[in-house]
Amino acid sequence: MQESNTYPLPLPRSLKQAVERLSREDGTSINQFVATAVAEKLSAVQTARFFTDRKRRADFKAVDRIMKRRGAKPPRPSDEMSG
Repeated sequence: MQESNTYPLPLPRSLKQAVERLSREDGTSINQFVATAVAEKLSAVQTARFFTDRKRRADFKAVDRIMKRRGAKPPRPSDEMSG
């Protein structure tokens, strides 16, 4: 079981009302709704950092060389680019 800590979270009235409404529509508690929203935000930030790091390490010249290679077989119908 995960350890849980409480955190007093002052919210503007309009935001709290929106959270109450959406959590009710979602069938979850306010705490669960807020915890899920925080988890989604953390995931988005971590994903952006992951791709930023990958881009920083990318060798675009190598990608260009690979993309310009000619293969021995034509692309399969499902592999062709449209347009």
